[in-house]
Amino acid sequence: MITLQKLFGIELPIIQAPMAGVQDSALTVAVSNAGGLGSLPCAMLSLEQLRHELEKIRHLTTKPYNLNFFCHSEPTPSIESEALWRATLSPYLETFGIDANAIPAGPGRSPFSAEAADIVGEFKPPVVSFHFGLPSTDLLNRVREWGSKIVASATTVEEARWLEAKGVDAIIAQGLDAGGHRGMFLSEDLNTQLGTFALLPQVVQAVNIPVIAAGGIADAEGVAAAMKLGAAGVQIGTAYMLCPESTTSGLHRAALKSGAAHRTALTNLFTGRPARGIVNRVIEEIGPICRTVPAFPLATSAIAPIRAKAESMGSSDFSPLWAGQNVSGCKEIPAAELTAELAALVL
Repeated sequence: MITLQKLFGIELPIIQAPMAGVQDSALTVAVSNAGGLGSLPCAMLSLEQLRHELEKIRHLTTKPYNLNFFCHSEPTPSIESEALWRATLSPYLETFGIDANAIPAGPGRSPFSAEAADIVGEFKPPVVSFHFGLPSTDLLNRVREWGSKIVASATTVEEARWLEAKGVDAIIAQGLDAGGHRGMFLSEDLNTQLGTFALLPQVVQAVNIPVIAAGGIADAEGVAAAMKLGAAGVQIGTAYMLCPESTTSGLHRAALKSGAAHRTALTNLFTGRPARGIVNRVIEEIGPICRTVPAFPLATSAIAPIRAKAESMGSSDFSPLWAGQNVSGCKEIPAAELTAELAALVL
C-alpha cells in the first residue's frame, strides 16, 4: 500500500489536526515547513478570511498542506427549539444581564459550498479533508479536478467502508479519545464510538486505502504504537495547542496546563454536536449532553454572549475548552520542534 509520505508528498507521517478557533495559517505553515502536513480549519472562516489565509499559506510555504471543511446539512431554525435552549440557559443570561430576545440567531459554522470551492480552486490545495461525511458529488468532483487528495474522518468501521466506496484517498480513524467534534455521520448513537486503539486495527482490516490514526496520541511512543497497528500516519491536535504558532486563548491555555485538563467529556452544549472538551461549570451544571440543544451549529448563538461575558471577567466557565483525553504531550515549544519529536521513532 502507498505510504502517506508518497500520497501527500510529505517527509513525516504526521498530520496536524485542523482545530477551528485555536489556530490560523501560522500553525499550518509551521508544520508543513517542518515536513509534516499542516492543516487549516475552514468551517469558521468567511469567504474573505478563507482567501486571506490561503494567500498567506501560498506566500509562506511551498510544501503540501491540508484544507479542512465541514459538510453537515444546514438545519432549518426552529423557534420552539431555540426557545427551549434559551430557557435552559436563562439562569446564566439573567446572571450576566443578557437580554435573550436581543441575541441574534444564526449558525457558527458553515459547510463546504460552491462559493468556497470557487476560491479554493484558484489555489489547488494538495489535500482537502472533510468532517461529518462528504459533500455532494458535484463538489467532490470539483475537488478531484484540482488534483487534490481527498481525506475524511470515520468514527466506525461502517463509516470507513462508506468513505472508501465514495473514492476517498485516505481515511482518518477518529477515536473516542480525540478532542473537538466527533466526525460521526452515519449514526448519532454515541455507543457506536470506540477508542483509537480499538477502532484503528478494525478500520485497517476493513479497507484497502491508507488509514490515519487520530485521538489520544500525544508523543513519539503513541505515534509508533499506532503505526505498529497499521496506521499509515497519525493526526495530532491537542499537543499543538500550546505551541506559540497556535491562537489558543490565554484562558484555554491555562486550562490545558491545569489539573482540570485530565477530565474531559463529550458535550453538545456549545454547538449542538458532541465534541470533547475539558469539563467546566456549564458542563457540570447542565450536564454534558442536553436534549434541549438546537441542531448543529445553531446552539452556538445563545451561549455565545454568556461565554463572552464570562471571558471578559477572566472565566472559562462557559467556554468550549476543546481537548483530547491525553494532554500529556502539550508543550510550549515551536510547532516544528514538536513535529520532529512526534516523528522521532518512525523515521
